[in-house]
Amino acid sequence: MTQSNLALIFISGLFLVASGSCQTHTGKGKETEVAINTTMGRIVVELYDETPKTRDNFLKLVRSNFYDSTLFHRVIKEFMIQAGDPASKHAQPAALLGNGDAGYTVPAEFVPSLIHKKGAIAMARQGDDVNPTKASSGCQFYIVQGKVFTNEQLDRYEKAANSGLEQKVFFQILDKPENAGVKQRFIQFQNASSIDSLRAIWLQFQPETDSIFAKMPHFSFTPEQRKAYTTVGGAPHLDGSYTVFGEVTAGMDVVDKIAEVPVDSNNRPLTDVRILSMEIVK
Repeated sequence: MTQSNLALIFISGLFLVASGSCQTHTGKGKETEVAINTTMGRIVVELYDETPKTRDNFLKLVRSNFYDSTLFHRVIKEFMIQAGDPASKHAQPAALLGNGDAGYTVPAEFVPSLIHKKGAIAMARQGDDVNPTKASSGCQFYIVQGKVFTNEQLDRYEKAANSGLEQKVFFQILDKPENAGVKQRFIQFQNASSIDSLRAIWLQFQPETDSIFAKMPHFSFTPEQRKAYTTVGGAPHLDGSYTVFGEVTAGMDVVDKIAEVPVDSNNRPLTDVRILSMEIVK
């Protein structure tokens, strides 16, 4: 994590999207499109109707020319390219960027079908410690480049995402009156940092834990989401924690070129990559 207050948080397993039968966004051909004209080429993004607060705020900034001359100030290959800091317009070379904002936030709009596949555009935000509602930055956004994942890697993300719920079920089982003696031993083993003994108790109750857990709502990737992440790629660990509000429909090659530029220790490109203008094209 960089020093930027609006940096993306690298926390594997931080998922808030509930499981279900939702599909990934396919679009209806009616969404608004915005062209991002940069010094490295033109990117066109479609804005989703499912996230109206974020969409309308972004369009307001586009219409007011807010983004003109801002930089892609944070670039991480195989992850994302971030822009929208107003302080970047006249920034000196090597200056630390990412703390500028629009003076307000936008409520989070998490939609299970809108995922961080390659080409997704989403809003940056401050960390959970100062932003428990996960409200979006009023202006800073990022476009996902990401990478392709295997099903085994996605399985590990699911397990990490559900570990807190599994532990909650386990401790509810330990709290049963008939397990008072086991609970006391568990506490003793915790105090003694006896990992093997703690693991033995966990394994003792794992069948019961798994049985209860399987009947509860929990996170899982849908088949469509798995297909997207194992073919197109993306950044699945951000799902449910940042508002995805659109996707690239043209110019993904430009996103890839920007993601490849050399950067400094703060992930700022050594040669400025600037947004020249934005325009609503549809």
